[in-house]
Amino acid sequence: MKIRILLALAAASSFPAIAGTSHAQNAPQPAATQPAAAPAGGAASSPYVMTMGDMMNTLVQPRHAKLGLAGHAENWTLAAYVSAEIRQAFAGIVKAQPKFAGMPVGELVDVAIVPPLNALDTAIKQQDTQRFAAAYDQLTQGCNACHMELNHPYVVIKMPDASAFPNQDFSLKR
Repeated sequence: MKIRILLALAAASSFPAIAGTSHAQNAPQPAATQPAAAPAGGAASSPYVMTMGDMMNTLVQPRHAKLGLAGHAENWTLAAYVSAEIRQAFAGIVKAQPKFAGMPVGELVDVAIVPPLNALDTAIKQQDTQRFAAAYDQLTQGCNACHMELNHPYVVIKMPDASAFPNQDFSLKR
């Protein structure tokens, strides 16, 4: 598994992402979810458990975007904060779902996510925009390599073109 991810990362760094390619015809459809029948008292019989997709979409993807926007704005304090938030999100995900599609999530994170996050933290401490951009690209490639490993090649992450957070100012306030 580690070799496949490392090969995917190497390939991703050698070739630009094919973002315009549509994989919709190959995309599995989400499982139909129906609300559980509520007992006579009106409360649901069991609590909702987040899926891996839920956790990625709510915990990781927004932080990935915010990290890129903060680094682009050279707001190193915010970038350091968001980097720590991503680490915490992945730690929680590993605890919540140690295996996904038969794969050990902790090992995937250790191989594809931790090294680029370490490089990002170094770039942030050095306030080095070029190193930050390279490390952020490595993180993004790590995300996409993990998606490939888990048979989700249609989930392609990239640097945000614009902020999805109109209520947050990413510029550095002095």
